[in-house]
Amino acid sequence: MTSYSEFKNLLANGETSALATTQAFINAIASKKHLNVFLEVFEESALAQAKLVDEKIKSGTAGKLAGMVIGVKDNICIADKKVSASSKILEGFESLFSATAIQRLLKEDAILIGRINCDEFAMGSSNENSAYGPVLNPLSEDLVPGGSSGGSAAAVAAGLCHAALGSDTGGSIRQPASFCGVYGLKPTYGRVSRYGLIAYGSSLDQIGPLTSTIEDSALLLEVMVGADEFDTTASKKEVDKYSNILKTSEPKKVVFLSDPIEHPNTDPEIVAATKNLSEKLQAEGHQVTFKPFELLEHLVPCYNVISNAEASSNLSRYDGVHYGYRSADAEDLESTYVKSRSEGFGWEVKRRIMLGTFVLSAGYYDAYFSKAQKVRRLIQNYTNQLLADADFIIYPTTPNTAFKIGAKTDPIEMYLQDIFTVHANLSGNPCISLPLFKHSNGMPFGMQLLGKHFAEKSLLDFSNYLIHTV
Repeated sequence: MTSYSEFKNLLANGETSALATTQAFINAIASKKHLNVFLEVFEESALAQAKLVDEKIKSGTAGKLAGMVIGVKDNICIADKKVSASSKILEGFESLFSATAIQRLLKEDAILIGRINCDEFAMGSSNENSAYGPVLNPLSEDLVPGGSSGGSAAAVAAGLCHAALGSDTGGSIRQPASFCGVYGLKPTYGRVSRYGLIAYGSSLDQIGPLTSTIEDSALLLEVMVGADEFDTTASKKEVDKYSNILKTSEPKKVVFLSDPIEHPNTDPEIVAATKNLSEKLQAEGHQVTFKPFELLEHLVPCYNVISNAEASSNLSRYDGVHYGYRSADAEDLESTYVKSRSEGFGWEVKRRIMLGTFVLSAGYYDAYFSKAQKVRRLIQNYTNQLLADADFIIYPTTPNTAFKIGAKTDPIEMYLQDIFTVHANLSGNPCISLPLFKHSNGMPFGMQLLGKHFAEKSLLDFSNYLIHTV
């Protein structure tokens, strides 16, 4: 893995250039094409941007991200570039505008190297649901990289870019970060504008970075956050200087959730690592308590009802009429809708649309969607209650390490991969997966640190402390 933090020093000393580095990444992507990480490499525009960045560096006018080479998940819009959400239904579609997050990265002289493969419409936990085939985990190519931002995590882990953007609806940044041994940050809901992010679950989605260092995560967050006139859910709260990371050693109050480590599906080594971390923090003078999270078993059902309901609404715009894929066999308006959507969407997306339509239907709205919203409120209230007496909540990112491609065919078994990550999306809290541990099977696994709303600065500071403590 190559970090921007290290690259910046080489750049400042004249030991490399943005152009040479960009070309090196392009060559690396070509040499690791079999991983199926990139759907498209922006070779021409990336090299042109790199030349421009080198000129800005010489003139002293370069931005905060000068020369940072970034891969972009294929559900985030870039002007005049294709965007498909890894779905056949958007095959060949080009975006007319760039997402706000992308505009802010480019303003600070980042270099966009290409579109990254993901689960179709960000629906999945393994990156096996892409219309363009699965992404391979670069650490062990017979394993999944996680999902839905598995391509973004794999890109960073394989050294194909300095950093990558992902989106997190139910753990889609943090779960692949855990499987690939990188940092994955989901900001507070509303901290980063969703304008230009292809919507899955609008009340859950957040754009965030996947990186090889905590410094890179902090810097990218600092650039992307802030109010946006195009997204009314984007917060107007003041933006902290996230990149000024402190290695805080002040005693903190930390809650470890007991239910995840007592869960029968949690790997014993992950349980042991979590307990060892709690003991280490206690020995360092932090106030550590174990508290139950009795709503754990309700998280995935609640999440799936809400996210699928929102997805069924958001994905109704892909109808074969306005843009994107249209069935060649369509004969009238109704057959255009039915055949285009049936042929254009993959099985997992169709399953979730059907589930979402069902829970929103007149006879079942109160029984499912309305009830899920009430459960969500209980989850938010209990999370706030825990954080009223604590600075952070810690628990494993995933119940296991990366599994074999094709190993999980039961949808319920796959949905349960998100059992520890959907919490932060339902409550809206910022949460980061830290690559702190390695399993005896050789694969990494992460630990989640969840903080108070809009407290990303303290979350990053304490993350930096944990990295140097474990």
